[in-house]
Amino acid sequence: MKSEFLLAITQLSAEKKLPKEVVITAVESALVSAYRKDSFAPNQNIAVKINRTTGRVEVWAEKTVVERVDDSRKELSLAEAKRLKSDAQLGDAIMVESTPQNAGRIAAQTAKQVILQRLHEAEHSAIFEEYAGKAGDIVSGVVQRIEPRQVLIDLGRAQAVLPSNEQMSNERYRIGQRLKVFMVEVAKTVKGPKVIVSRSHPELVKRLFELEVPEVSNGTVEIKSVAREAGYRSKVAVTARQAGIDPVGCCVGLRGIRIQNIVSELSGEKIDVVQWNADAATFVASALSPAQIVAVELKKAEGVATVIVPDRQLSLAIGKEGQNARLAAKLTGWKIDIKMASAWEAERESTKPVVEAKEEVREEISPEPVAVAATKQEAKLEEVTGEIPATEEVTEGVVEEEVSEAKPVSFEAPAPSKGELRFAEDIRGAPSRGEGKGKKKKKAAPSKEREEETPRVRKGRRQEVAIEDEVEF
Repeated sequence: MKSEFLLAITQLSAEKKLPKEVVITAVESALVSAYRKDSFAPNQNIAVKINRTTGRVEVWAEKTVVERVDDSRKELSLAEAKRLKSDAQLGDAIMVESTPQNAGRIAAQTAKQVILQRLHEAEHSAIFEEYAGKAGDIVSGVVQRIEPRQVLIDLGRAQAVLPSNEQMSNERYRIGQRLKVFMVEVAKTVKGPKVIVSRSHPELVKRLFELEVPEVSNGTVEIKSVAREAGYRSKVAVTARQAGIDPVGCCVGLRGIRIQNIVSELSGEKIDVVQWNADAATFVASALSPAQIVAVELKKAEGVATVIVPDRQLSLAIGKEGQNARLAAKLTGWKIDIKMASAWEAERESTKPVVEAKEEVREEISPEPVAVAATKQEAKLEEVTGEIPATEEVTEGVVEEEVSEAKPVSFEAPAPSKGELRFAEDIRGAPSRGEGKGKKKKKAAPSKEREEETPRVRKGRRQEVAIEDEVEF
């Protein structure tokens, strides 16, 4: 009988996948509740011990040493106490073996229920301790039941819950399907431990790379960051910790075999593997692959990266519905502003300073240099000829009466008579006839003394001056 009791405990521990000591402790706690209701006082302190070798059950009850015994279940005389403990005194509490000869039907039923309850509690504690250490890791399970808002997955000892917000939108699950899931959380509840798993978590991609790529699992290649839109596309930034290793090539594998295994596990989700770089501008440019990048401007205070791409690459850099730009922003941690190269060049040209150009225009249209130059030339001619020269404006085209803008002006004045000297500076630097063509001239007012002698000309005709030589200033 005793050996059968130990055999039953051993079989129970194997079925529940619990240590034998845990099962024995649970049975002892259950027997305490059963014996207290049948053979002992309600508030009496009792303990049950099962011999690990023979399987014998011993029940020990606490009794108080008194002179006169009124209730034998919880009191003990001094003489009996002296036999158990030589130094016993009145009022001492002594544990005395009080194993009942037989337990009643009610006590046996109570013991059975309590044993099952204790075993469930022990099983739940063991499951919680086992899976609590796996939180943040990847586990494999089989789809057991599909409900409208969740999918139940059998992990072996525990049943995991895959909520709707942790599912991939493009996946359709079926009963019996084997899945790799990321364990998000393990929590204790009244009904036992609750395990929450995910198929859309970014860490799932990282753990799959650790399973498929040996360089990632042993630490030679490090995954710096992962950005994911579950079911559609993911971006993974990797770097090598050892010189001479291509991190992107290690993750992709020969002919893409490694990355294809991960893509197949994720139901065809596209994965971009880019190389991480400490330089933020270079990293942002890599994150926007496969688009070609012309330049990257960083505003560190605002956390904004302005990316310049060729006009034909704009849609590729943004991606479908902005997906490529969103994933690159998540991967790098920068706000990304994408601009076309033509628009960027036009913006730079429009913001150039125009101060120098305005000063040049002001010098061209200012009438003061022209008037001063004309006055100097008249003064020189007056010194040579003793006459005030006529300063009528003569052009090859139409004579303008009103001029809004001043341009370089050509003057014709009477040449000195024969025998008189002409100075080189009077004619040096004079513009040619062709330079004044089609340009607006500043009309100088003729003096009153020469007004009657100078013939008037019609518009569109050239004025002829009756002099032998023509001098232009």
